[in-house]
Amino acid sequence: MTAKILIIDDEEGIRISFEDFLQEAGYSVSTCDGFKSGLAEIEKTEYDLVFLDIILPDGNGTDLLKHIQESQPLVPVVMITGAPSLDSAMASIHAGAFDYLVKPLRQNRLLRCASIALSQKKLKEEKEECRINFDAIFRSVNEGIITVDETMRVVEINKSAETICGHKRRQIIGKPLDQFILGCKGACLGTLIRAFDSRQTVDLKFVECRKENRQRQIVSVTASPLVNFANQLSGAVLTIRDETHVTNLERRLQDRGALENIVGRSPRIEKIRAQIRDLADVQTTVLLVGESGTGKELVVDALHQCGERRRGPLVKFNCAALSEGLLENELFGHAAEAFTGAGKDKIGRFQLADGGTLFLDEIGDVSPQTQLRLLRVIETMEFERVGDPIPQKVDVRIIAATNQDLKQLIAAGKFRQDLYYRLKVFQIELPPLRERLKDIPLLLEHFRREFNAKFDKNIKGISTTALNLLLNSDWPGNVRELKNFIEYAFVVCSHDILTEIDFPEDFFANRCCGREETLQTEEDEVAAIREALRTAGGNKTKAAKLLGVHRKTIYRKIEKYKALL
Repeated sequence: MTAKILIIDDEEGIRISFEDFLQEAGYSVSTCDGFKSGLAEIEKTEYDLVFLDIILPDGNGTDLLKHIQESQPLVPVVMITGAPSLDSAMASIHAGAFDYLVKPLRQNRLLRCASIALSQKKLKEEKEECRINFDAIFRSVNEGIITVDETMRVVEINKSAETICGHKRRQIIGKPLDQFILGCKGACLGTLIRAFDSRQTVDLKFVECRKENRQRQIVSVTASPLVNFANQLSGAVLTIRDETHVTNLERRLQDRGALENIVGRSPRIEKIRAQIRDLADVQTTVLLVGESGTGKELVVDALHQCGERRRGPLVKFNCAALSEGLLENELFGHAAEAFTGAGKDKIGRFQLADGGTLFLDEIGDVSPQTQLRLLRVIETMEFERVGDPIPQKVDVRIIAATNQDLKQLIAAGKFRQDLYYRLKVFQIELPPLRERLKDIPLLLEHFRREFNAKFDKNIKGISTTALNLLLNSDWPGNVRELKNFIEYAFVVCSHDILTEIDFPEDFFANRCCGREETLQTEEDEVAAIREALRTAGGNKTKAAKLLGVHRKTIYRKIEKYKALL
């Protein structure tokens, strides 16, 4: 595209000669003879270059230069004069002139000046285009962006950062960043400082921001140093991503997954799920009570995964597994050389669980001395390692569990009452399976999916007869017993439906008396045995399972009625 050049000079000879030289070089040229005509031309037409005389008959060229800069700021203006002086040259340059030339001008000097000025204009246009594009991106991206100089003063902030940080641009531009980033307890500032010190990009994931009168936010920040052409730090860029929605969604999914492992729709199970949701972010101790096998560890997992501590460790410890001396060592750790054989420091379970959750199972089996230490630790969150007098501070949520009656232990003098009440800030009672037998079909479906995947099978369900047998059992071992029972059935099942044939023999041994009593007459017994043998394809063991009697019983009956069978 041909460059458009404007010449403003009151000397006709200058205008004609400049016009001839420039047109011959391929430029499009217009001319004006004074201030007013030049101003009018500038206001109606956009030019790429202006040659402007300093002294005009109806005004001052320097004043016209200012008008040109206001209306067409990217256009270079070359001031020309026939009466050069240092003052006029300085005034022109200070006013923003691209160059200052003295009449008369040779053709080569004029064309060289025009070429350089037009090249400069092109660079300015490209720079401005980049600036506009960058500004559009800077202000429109969803991530917050804050730039600072080498002294940590804010240079620029975009709209997203204003929203995330809660500060208006006009409030913080030019001011130290540490006066404003307070909600994350200095995490963002610390990230910037590490980026300055290391001259490398530093990431910080999932930082919690809490500001007065604002909802809790979770953000991730990235700080990148800015290095100039001299390899010197000139500032840094802080990028802030609001992860609140993502973490809330992730948490809902985690909550759902953790709670789905607590299978059942009985009122007591629904109550337990509601209690877990209520307790998830309440940092208090929880006591789980219930018979062995009722699913206390699943509740522990759900309480940890549904709460704010889910990114911290979950440490599980069985208090009944060790003697008193070893128990304290495992819980609190020891210092090197604390006792014979202690060659190095040992980290106890409380330290391992710092920032997370510590599950103390079988709390009723802890000795009185250890109970006292536990009470102090739970109240103060401080403890001393074996052989180390310096207190250790931790942040741990305690969940304890027992299948014993702690009130009876208290009455017998075997459990501290004050520790009981400290643990029992909130108690969750897990019902035995016999009190929620209607949940068995849901548990069976849960185990069916689990064991199909584990054993690479495609068992589709369970027969009605087999299900009724399960529903009419007491299950003293609770859900754990049922799970092990179904796992055995999956191993031996060779069809796509579980039946009584796949059940363990001892299950029927415990039930044989009741089934044998139902066979009232000899005719009934013979008919039942004949049908069972037919269904089982002549397999006497399977026939015994179908009848709900012991294997020895079916052999005895067959021998008794062989003439009738």
